[in-house]
Amino acid sequence: MSIEVDRPTTTEPRYARFSRRLRGIVLDWIIASSVIAGALMVAASTRNDDVSRAVGFLVVAALLLYEPVLVSVTGGTLGHYFANLRVVDDRGGNVSFPKAFARMVIKGLLGWYSFVILAATRRNQAIHDLMTRSTVQIRDLAKASPGQYVTERNESPSAMTPSRGRRVVVIFAYLVLSYLIGGTIAIGSMSRGCIQNESFCSAGDRIINVLGSLGLLFLTALIIGLGWKGSLFGARNK
Repeated sequence: MSIEVDRPTTTEPRYARFSRRLRGIVLDWIIASSVIAGALMVAASTRNDDVSRAVGFLVVAALLLYEPVLVSVTGGTLGHYFANLRVVDDRGGNVSFPKAFARMVIKGLLGWYSFVILAATRRNQAIHDLMTRSTVQIRDLAKASPGQYVTERNESPSAMTPSRGRRVVVIFAYLVLSYLIGGTIAIGSMSRGCIQNESFCSAGDRIINVLGSLGLLFLTALIIGLGWKGSLFGARNK
């Protein structure tokens, strides 16, 4: 007697968790690193400046076009594909090439900071997703486990969330204020020699620097998360 496992029949989108997205990022990083390593080997073996420049140009062009071309044409990079993910436009289907390129640029500029608001959004979106009106979803639900995705979070119907622009302005103001205060505290805690020249920093100065950086990262994530939920003074839910 066989036991059949019921599969979800709903067409409701499944939005990828950060752990799944991280897997795709790591796979893409491995691919990019392999391409760069191969190009360096080719350039070193030829010992020709013209060939080296041509190889370098092709590698840079390939790395710049890799994500936007594949995302706009196939719905994802190789990392996305092997992580069972797909980038979807809010209007349905693949995002356009300009949007895919913008996603890549924003993500490159913000780095990991782009992902700090995932849990604060209804569809597990990073900043580069929100700004380009896109989401990252499970490509094939039959190959995914429940721990790899979330469904759309429901907001309280009684809560009136401030506009997106107002929340962004308030979040930015809080971030500027926190960085000013944090930077002042950090500078006041470090030795004068370390402030003037990094080579004179003691072990204690370096520990303060690391702890301060981690603290600001945590505070940044907290401010963005609370601000986007409408929990900061100046842009609270009503």
